[in-house]
Amino acid sequence: MKYLKFVLLLTITFSINSCSVYNFTGAGKIDAKTFQVNYFQNSAALVEPGIDRTFTQKLQNLIQNQTTLNLVNTGGDLIYEGEIVDYRISPTTATADQRAAESRLSITVNVRFSNKNKESDSFEKRFSFFYNFPGTQQLVGSELNTAVDEIFERITQDIFNESLAKW
Repeated sequence: MKYLKFVLLLTITFSINSCSVYNFTGAGKIDAKTFQVNYFQNSAALVEPGIDRTFTQKLQNLIQNQTTLNLVNTGGDLIYEGEIVDYRISPTTATADQRAAESRLSITVNVRFSNKNKESDSFEKRFSFFYNFPGTQQLVGSELNTAVDEIFERITQDIFNESLAKW
């Protein structure tokens, strides 16, 4: 019995002291200590001021909150960069008199992810999500903030899953 306890204690000790990062948020083994998120420019045809800064900060915050990686400005082991490539409002359903009953805000972000320690994990991919709202409503103020927050929450989580969780 003492031998079993010793082996269990030894296993736990080695697991805690490993060089890689394990956590309970879905991120698997990460052979990195630092990450950087470069500023995501808004290159969409329809530009909504400030969403580029908002997106960059949301991605940084998500990775910081769900991993033990350190955010750096340069020289990160993991690098996220890209641009907002599409910001579009379009009708999704119409009323009998040809007015929009419901509209949709869609945002697409092109992401280039580089893993300096494991190049095979690097990728370039587009991530997109949408928010539906009543067609009679203007998407401004708090409603716009709610829409952008919901879209960016989903996109940043998808980026996290693709780059770190491997889902």
